Amino acid sequence: MKIKADYTNTPQWKEITIKSNLPEELKCLDELAHNLWWAWNYDAQNLFQSLDEELYQEVQGNPVLLLDRLSYDRKVAVTKDKAMMKKVKDVYKKFRTYMDVKPNSKRPSVAYFCMEYGLNQTLKIYSGGLGVLAGDYIKEASDSNVDMCAVGFLYRYGYFTQSLSIDGQQIAQYNAQNFNSLPIERVYDSNGEPMVVEVPYLNYHVHAYVWCANVGRIKLYLLDTDNNLNSDFDKPITHSLYGGDWENRLKQEILLGIGGMLMLKKLGIKKDIYHCNEGHAALCNLQRLCDYVDSGLSFNQAMELVRASSLYTVHTPVPAGHDYFDESLFGKYMGGYPSRLGISWDEFIGMGRENPDDHNERFCLSTFACNTCQEVNGVSKLHGWVSQKMFANIWRGYYPEENHVGYVTNGVHLPTWTSSEFRELYDKYFDKNFINDQSNESIWHGIYNCPDAEIWETRMTLKKKLVKYIREKFTQNWLKNQGDPSRVMSLLERINPNALMIGFCRRFATYKRAHLLFTDLDRLAKIVNNPERPVLFFFSGKAHPADGAGQGLIKRIYEISQRPEFLGKIIFLEDYDMQLARRLVSGVDIWMNTPTRPLEASGTSGEKAEMNGVVNLSVLDGWWLEGYREGAGWALTEKRTYDNQEYQDQLDAATIYGLLENDILPMYYAKNQQGFSEEWIKVIKNSIATIAPHYTMKRQLDDYFEKFYNKEAKRFKELSANDNALAKEIALWKETVAERWDSIHVVSQEANTLIDGVETGVPYKLRYVIDEQGLNDAIGLELVALKGVQGQDDRELYSIHQFEMVGNEGNLYTFEANIEPAKAGAYRIAVRMYPKNEHLPHRQDFCYIKWLN
Repeated sequence: MKIKADYTNTPQWKEITIKSNLPEELKCLDELAHNLWWAWNYDAQNLFQSLDEELYQEVQGNPVLLLDRLSYDRKVAVTKDKAMMKKVKDVYKKFRTYMDVKPNSKRPSVAYFCMEYGLNQTLKIYSGGLGVLAGDYIKEASDSNVDMCAVGFLYRYGYFTQSLSIDGQQIAQYNAQNFNSLPIERVYDSNGEPMVVEVPYLNYHVHAYVWCANVGRIKLYLLDTDNNLNSDFDKPITHSLYGGDWENRLKQEILLGIGGMLMLKKLGIKKDIYHCNEGHAALCNLQRLCDYVDSGLSFNQAMELVRASSLYTVHTPVPAGHDYFDESLFGKYMGGYPSRLGISWDEFIGMGRENPDDHNERFCLSTFACNTCQEVNGVSKLHGWVSQKMFANIWRGYYPEENHVGYVTNGVHLPTWTSSEFRELYDKYFDKNFINDQSNESIWHGIYNCPDAEIWETRMTLKKKLVKYIREKFTQNWLKNQGDPSRVMSLLERINPNALMIGFCRRFATYKRAHLLFTDLDRLAKIVNNPERPVLFFFSGKAHPADGAGQGLIKRIYEISQRPEFLGKIIFLEDYDMQLARRLVSGVDIWMNTPTRPLEASGTSGEKAEMNGVVNLSVLDGWWLEGYREGAGWALTEKRTYDNQEYQDQLDAATIYGLLENDILPMYYAKNQQGFSEEWIKVIKNSIATIAPHYTMKRQLDDYFEKFYNKEAKRFKELSANDNALAKEIALWKETVAERWDSIHVVSQEANTLIDGVETGVPYKLRYVIDEQGLNDAIGLELVALKGVQGQDDRELYSIHQFEMVGNEGNLYTFEANIEPAKAGAYRIAVRMYPKNEHLPHRQDFCYIKWLN
C-alpha cells in the first residue's frame, strides 16, 4: 500500500469562550463593567482607567475588554494595593446605592422601542442623533427612577466606520462586533438555555436571541438574528443599521415591532405605555392588536385599548426618514394579519395610507403609527407645527393647527455630555440638589458667582484637551491616508488652541448645508488667516453610504481643507462617534448649525455644547428657535428672504461672515490684562444660566410624563376596567355612529343671513335642525371661519364658533349659534358637523366630518 503524502479530515470547530478570572475581591468589577452606569459616571471610568492606563486606551474605554485582557498578576497586585481597593469599594458602594433604589410606582411604566441607541462608543448600535437621543432618554429614565424597559437590536456590524481616501472620498467599513467583549449579557430562559424569540415571517419563523444591556436601572433588550437557527437569508436582519434593501428594512421593522412585543411577552413584561420612537417601531401596535383579538375582543375594541396606551414620536420632516413599502412587498410578509384581526386586506393596508382607498399609495409606517397611537409628537415647538402639517391629510376635515399632534423639545443627558471640568464647576457653585432639579433656572444662575478667570481657565483646559486628542487619535490615519508626511505634520502644528475654534459636526445630509461656509472662499480665507485673530473650523460627520450628495459635500470640504490657505485652519475629523463628539462639544468655542429651515426637527448637539460653556451660532430652527437668548449666542433669522435656495444660501453665508468679522471675533479677542475677554465670558455665563437648564434630558422626560404618559395611562385604566367595559362601549358607539353617519341630515336651517351684507358689531343667529337618526345627542356643530378668499395659499384659520344644542324632539336636534363679527375683511365660512363623546381623547380619535350647506 502506498502511503499518502497527507491524510487529514476537516476539523469540526466549536466556539468556546474563555472568561478572564477575577480574584474574589474584584468580582464586583465585572458587575460594574456589565452595567453602562459607568458610561456617565466619571469616577467609575477613572477607576477602570487606573487599573492600566495604556490598556484602557488600547481597548477604547471598554471595561469588559479591559478586565479580559488585564493580566492576572496585575489583578492580584490591585487586591494588595490599599488605595486602589478603597477606590474599588467606594465606586461599587456608590453604584449599589444607586441601583438599590426601587422604581417610582407613582408614575406610569413605559416600554420604549427604537431602532438605535447611542449609549457609548463601545456599543455600536447607533448611527447618529436619533440613537444618541434614545440612549440619553433611557439613561435619564434610570436616573429619574422610572419603571421602563427598552427594545432594540444588537447589530453584528453596527453602523459603518468612516475613513477618507487621499482625495477625500468617504470609505465605509463595517467591522463585526464581538458580543462577548461588549457590556451586554445574554438572556436565558427558565431552563437555563439562551432565550429564543420566534418571530413569524411569511410561512416560517425567524429566531432571535435576546441580549440585555444594563443601563443603570433600565433594561435594554436587544434582538439578534445572526445565529445558526436562521437561514443565510435571515441572519443579516440584524447585521447593520439601516443597511440592505427595502425588503431587509421591512424585515427589520417586523422584528423590532412584532418581535419586540413577542419578546416582552416571553419575558413576562407588561407596561402601561408603549412608546414608538420613530415609525420604525410602529408594528409593535400590530402585535398588540393581535394579542387583544386573540383574547376575545373585536378589532375595534382592541384598537381602543392599543391606541389609548401608545405614543408615536416623529423625528424628521424629511421624506427619507419615513419608510414606505409597495403593496406587493408588504403583502408578501403581512398578508396573514387581516384574517387574524378579523378585517379585510384593504382595511388593513389602508391603516398605512393617507388615502385608504388609493390602491396605488404605498404603505407608510409613520401613517400606521399615527392611526394606532392616541398621541403623536414632534421634537421641538416648530417641528410640532411642521408635523401637524405633514400629517394633516390623515385627519381630513380638520386644519393642521387643529389636530392633536403635540411636541416635546429634545434635551440631552447632562451627566453624559457635561465634561468633568464643568461638572466640578457646577458642583462648586450650584445648589447641592442641582442634579435632581436640573430644570430650575435659578440654580443655574449660580454660574454668575464663578470668577471670570475660572471660566476662562476651564475653557482653555478643554480646548487643549481637544487639540491633544486630535493629535493622538488622527496622526497615524492622516499619515497613512493623506500622503505627504511633511504636509500632515504642518497641519498638526497649525492646530492652535489659542485660536477661536468653531465646530460643525453632524450627519452630512444636504439640508444641513455644510457647504454654506464655503460660499465665498476669498472672504473666508481673509477671516481664517488674520494673524491677530486666528480661527479654526472643525468639521466632522458621516454621510449615509447611499447618499451620494452627502458624500460629495464631505469630499468638497476635504478638498478645500487641503488648499494652502486653509491647511490647518479648516480640518475634517473622520469617523464621528460619541467619543469624538464629547471632545468637540466641550472643546470648541462656538457650535455652528446652518440647516435649511424648517428641516432641522430639533438638533441636540448644540444643547450638549451649552452644558460646556460653548456658545451657539445657528439658524433659528429646531431647538434653537426656542433656545436663543440675546446676549447668549448668535442667530440667523428663521425667515426666508428668497424663494430661490441658492440666493438664500448666499445671504445666510454673508450673514455668518458678517457676524464673525463684526461681532464674534472682535469680542473674543478683546482680551484684558489677564488674557481673556470679559465680554466673551459674559456671553458664556448668560448661555449657561438662561439656556442650558431648559434643554436637559430630565426636563424632556418630565415633559413626556406631563404631556402624554400620565393622561394616556389614566385613560387606559378607565378603558380597561371591569373587563374592558368602557373600551367595548366606545367601540360600539363608534360602530353605530359610522353606520348611521351618511343618513344624518339637515331638516331645516337658518344661516343665510351670513351670506350677504354682513356687518361688524351686528348680531346674527344661525339655526340648524338635524335628524340624528336615533344617535341621541351624538353630534356637534361649529362654524369655521377662514381669513382669505378661495384659492389663496396664505389662508388663516380665523375662528371656530360652537353651536349650542338648545332642544330636541325625538331624533330632531336643534342647534343655535349667535355670531357678532368683530373685524371686517374677506372670509370663508362653513358649518362643520362632527361626532362627540366625552370619552374621546380628541377629535382625531374618531375623524368623521360632514360639512353642511
